[in-house]
Amino acid sequence: MESSSVLKGVPARFRWPTVPLSFARASNSQGRFGVMRLFLGAFLATATLLRAALLVATWPEVNADATLLAVFGVGLLWDIATALLAGLPLAALLLLAPKRAFSGRLGRGVAAALAFAVVSGLVFSAVAEWTFWAEFGARFNFIAVDYLIYTTEVLDNITQSYPVPWILGGTALLGALAVVWFARGGALGNWSAASAMPWRKRVAASLVWVGPAALVGLASLYLRPVEFANQYHEELAKNGVWSLFSAFWDNELDYDQFYTNVAPQVGFATLRRELAISESRAAEPLGTSGALVPHDTLRRIASPIAARPLNVVQITVESLSADFLGTFGSPQGLTPNLDALVPQSLLFENFYATGTRTDRGMEALALGLPPTPGRSLIKRPRNRGLFTLGGVLRERGYDTAFLYGGFGYFDNMNAFFSGNGYRVVDRASAAPSDISFANAWGACDGDLYRWTLREADRVHESGKPFHFFLMTTSNHRPYTYPEGCIDLPPKVSGRNGAVKYTDYAIGEFLAEAQSKPWYRDTIFVIVADHCASSAGKTELPAYRYHVPLMIFSPGGQVSAGRYEGLCSQIDFAPTLLGLLGGSYESRFFGVDLLRDPAPQRALIGTYQLLGLLEPKLLTVLSPQRRVSAYDVDWEARIQRGSTPDPTSTLRAISYYSTASWMYAHDAYSKVPEAGTSAVARREATR
Repeated sequence: MESSSVLKGVPARFRWPTVPLSFARASNSQGRFGVMRLFLGAFLATATLLRAALLVATWPEVNADATLLAVFGVGLLWDIATALLAGLPLAALLLLAPKRAFSGRLGRGVAAALAFAVVSGLVFSAVAEWTFWAEFGARFNFIAVDYLIYTTEVLDNITQSYPVPWILGGTALLGALAVVWFARGGALGNWSAASAMPWRKRVAASLVWVGPAALVGLASLYLRPVEFANQYHEELAKNGVWSLFSAFWDNELDYDQFYTNVAPQVGFATLRRELAISESRAAEPLGTSGALVPHDTLRRIASPIAARPLNVVQITVESLSADFLGTFGSPQGLTPNLDALVPQSLLFENFYATGTRTDRGMEALALGLPPTPGRSLIKRPRNRGLFTLGGVLRERGYDTAFLYGGFGYFDNMNAFFSGNGYRVVDRASAAPSDISFANAWGACDGDLYRWTLREADRVHESGKPFHFFLMTTSNHRPYTYPEGCIDLPPKVSGRNGAVKYTDYAIGEFLAEAQSKPWYRDTIFVIVADHCASSAGKTELPAYRYHVPLMIFSPGGQVSAGRYEGLCSQIDFAPTLLGLLGGSYESRFFGVDLLRDPAPQRALIGTYQLLGLLEPKLLTVLSPQRRVSAYDVDWEARIQRGSTPDPTSTLRAISYYSTASWMYAHDAYSKVPEAGTSAVARREATR
């Protein structure tokens, strides 16, 4: 076999080994479609090597037993299915391209370009999966879909977090080496010569690939990942490319279609009993004329104290796991300001986020609503005019605003908050001179707090109380922040540096706020949107949802102390309103935790898994109408498979099915003002 002209003049000692003759023949035995075998081989080899690398990286978390063989066996099947579908564009090109596209130098160029694109693409995809796994402990999922949508922030984040030129250069180099390797043995030229196929043979050869791919495509409507006891095993067995497109396809899931359910009247009756447990006689179900509305959570909350027009500054901190705080046992000393604030605050020791994304945290804190399957309501249509904490406070004359250090179009934040009565103050509304430091996700927390002080001064001068919903950004990759603020250098200190800077900025903000005339009439809330990591051995690792909630009242209107009960982000809004006093009509699914007794439960989930967490049991609802349960060992952070409890299962179904029903029927809407006609009230609660 003659060498390719690409390598003429290169000394033999510097040349790579030629492609074996049998290998070249294998690639040409089906004419132009022989390259599909090479594609399949390269795809499967890359996927298997990546799975092995991820296994090594996750070794402390996996079970070193025979199930690992099943992981690779199942994984191979998913890889083959994905390769069949991924190869369809290449098969179509080979079918439709004219003969002249494969002849002579043009043909060799086409072959070289295909080899370069395939190898580079596979390597780049593997590197992308590796970095995603390092941060989330999972294959591509709905988070990755969001990353493809919000390209500006994501690309900036990637370039600031990873050595992108080296990654791109490395993938291009491997692609070029693949071309050289194939060219060295003459395989490209031979394939080009063998590609002059009559139309009928091309159709027949394409069916060898298209037929199985079509079957896989039809089966994909029903295919679901094989379940393993260890969640890391389940993730390892997946194919990342398949998972990415599956997440895109399943971005909204109809509860009635995919989940175990009960009749709406049963679900709402169970939920009303759940709410009555904590709200007792203060909860009076209302209808258009005071009668019970069967499919609604609308009720009157009667407060024993009059409303107090205290300001509320709600600092929602990005990715602040409870584990970061010394108060919860961290020995690293990353949060000295927050830890010093704890004795002066009302601390909720067992407070849990509803999800693993910022939009889920904001949804629960603003709406008091469980996470419905699929996307957060913040990013769905028909999310204007909903029942929110801000809506209740606006009826009391509050100025309500959403303040965000980044561009609020990300995750549809601005549209959601502005559509529900909040003013928006974000990076787009700040002058360049008003930003001292910024990264991919936005202005640093120090800048955000400076904007907040200015807004508070302005609203206070107008004589109105204010409720500000702040969303921070600094505790996020690439973990950069202003130099000289703390004793940990930016970026190289990773998450620890970002957490410590976040704590520093909060301390500086509260110190400066002390000089303001509105300070002692303000309640400061410090809460997290979600934890820093959501990965674990089980499908919903409960300890990965534990976040802090602190309510600090410098004027003494809220007594310091500790609340030890198990509770959820959906309980925040009604609990805060209970502290502020005043009666109101509520649709919140959460409860005022400081009323006795309160339910011991938290709602945690992903975009597919819906969990009801109780003190010793976690019940999980998942697609295909599955129900699973786990006994929770809090000290060991272990969840062991258990038998679902019928009462807990009904509670879980009732929370999630009724929340989904109310969104689907546009029933989770703001309550009309007093004096509105009965017709308008019916319209508002439909």
